[in-house]
Amino acid sequence: MTTTAPQPTTTRGVQGSTDRVPAGRKRRRGPLRWVILSGAVLIALVMLAPLVLLVLNAFKTSGDYSAHGPLALPTEWSLQSLQNYLDRVDFLRALWNSVLISALVAVLGSLVSLLSAYAIGVGRVRGSTALLAVFLLATMLPQEALIYPLFYGAQATGTFNTVWSVIIVFTVLQAAFGTYLLSSVMATLPPSLLEAAALDGAGRWRILWSVVYPVMRPTLSVLMVFFFVWTWNEFYIPLILLSDQSVQTIPIALATLQGQNSIDITLLNAGSLLSLLPTLVFFIIFQRTLSRGVTVGSVK
Repeated sequence: MTTTAPQPTTTRGVQGSTDRVPAGRKRRRGPLRWVILSGAVLIALVMLAPLVLLVLNAFKTSGDYSAHGPLALPTEWSLQSLQNYLDRVDFLRALWNSVLISALVAVLGSLVSLLSAYAIGVGRVRGSTALLAVFLLATMLPQEALIYPLFYGAQATGTFNTVWSVIIVFTVLQAAFGTYLLSSVMATLPPSLLEAAALDGAGRWRILWSVVYPVMRPTLSVLMVFFFVWTWNEFYIPLILLSDQSVQTIPIALATLQGQNSIDITLLNAGSLLSLLPTLVFFIIFQRTLSRGVTVGSVK
């Protein structure tokens, strides 16, 4: 009696069918991907167009701009507008004032936000909802409604025409938004985590710095970046409180280039380019911090 060896079962048909499905999907997704990529490139070009025009006009002479307009390439790449801007404006002092004010506001505002949000979101103080409504209202008030009490308050405290007047004001304003945001996040912390730390003998300060702060650190990093950029771009309140040229920030120094009856466009573009470079460098340095802080919690 002869026995035949069992023939191995093949799953080529099954494999082929499963292989053909992703290939078909890839073929269907191919044109869609190119459409999405083309749209993203188009949006990027539209967003970069003002920056390109800014760079082109910053390296033009006034005569070249008057003759060919803002959209033409420079007939001769000139540094004259940049030199004129540096001659008319103490750029290094304005840069130092902006960096000092923005950095201190970012650090102090984040610290005040953390402490106040810890009391509201974890400490469960009475009237926390009303407090959060007040903080939210403070972020919505226009600066024109605040300038009179801020002006007289700076004069009364002797901080008028000093960087501390702006630092104090924006620390409070930025901390109002930071408190509203962080307290909402802290309210979602698991109570069991805090109770376990308390059972281990940790006090309130130990719980804050050993339990709450590590969890909130990515969000705090994003807040610090935002506080820095928001304070850097502030114009109206520093314009009123910093009338002395020695304490003016970069946006105020840039505004001094606009005359009452005439404006040198190439000079203004050169100043805008130099004013933009520090924020670009700042974003390049902290882009990883932003991406980590924004995506934290999206993946378990």
